Amino acid sequence: MSDDSDYESVLLVIRECYVYKVPPLQSSSRGYRAADWGNVDEPLWRGRLRIIAQGKKCFIRLEDGQTGELFAVCPYEENKGCVESVTDSSRYFVVRIEDQGRHAFIGLG
Repeated sequence: MSDDSDYESVLLVIRECYVYKVPPLQSSSRGYRAADWGNVDEPLWRGRLRIIAQGKKCFIRLEDGQTGELFAVCPYEENKGCVESVTDSSRYFVVRIEDQGRHAFIGLG
């Protein structure tokens, strides 16, 4: 019998999403604004988003829509600031991605 932590469940698939470069946050009280990202019609990357649950963990995976190749992953933890909505839109978010102990913030729409 397999351990529940080995079992992956796909919670959500968004077939088309976009990644944007996010400038450094000027003031935490102001929050992130999609208007500061430049031209949102010219994203840095396009692909699909999948939210995966594995045991008690959850991951937001950004993958190539055709090949499934991983672009970035955001380990999601509730109330940890991994995903923040922007202040000027309901369609854009700032996501904290991690790779080999390093992290970065990207815009997601």
